[in-house]
Amino acid sequence: MTGTTTTTMSDAPANLAEAYKSAFRGHPAGVAVITAEGPDGPTGLTASSVASVAIDPPVLVFSLSTSSGSAGVVLGAPIFVVHLVDSLGVALAKRFASTGSPAADDPIWGTLPSGDRYLPGAATALRCRPLSTTPIGSSTVVVAEVLDIVLGLERGEPLVYHNREFHSLTDRSRLS
Repeated sequence: MTGTTTTTMSDAPANLAEAYKSAFRGHPAGVAVITAEGPDGPTGLTASSVASVAIDPPVLVFSLSTSSGSAGVVLGAPIFVVHLVDSLGVALAKRFASTGSPAADDPIWGTLPSGDRYLPGAATALRCRPLSTTPIGSSTVVVAEVLDIVLGLERGEPLVYHNREFHSLTDRSRLS
């Protein structure tokens, strides 16, 4: 193949790391906001690593960079909420992708019947409890059981993160 770059095992780790980042920049991923209650109130972060693992029981998986303050709160929480975000919630994804979470009294928050805070503007909210956490390098992989699900009333187009930007998938993007 002409014009391709191949990284081999003999390349320096920095080259492998850059090649890895480049490879996943070209691999679209769904968008989620993960929130938890911390000692200073609710906090959250945007993640593109959420995936379904099992249906019975319902289990999902995601990874977090352990260097983030919000990630530490999520990792230490007995319950957290994974919000699946569609194109109508892109503002939520952007808001939680930056440092600092909305204050506890911000109208962005709602309350689930369980008493946990969640983001009613998300397409879906999955209330979860961690089953296991596995540190890997500077990240932690979290496997969590879904306890409750709240489906939003409005549905936008699917939202994906690709090459460091948010994109919506429309009928025009369909290939088959």
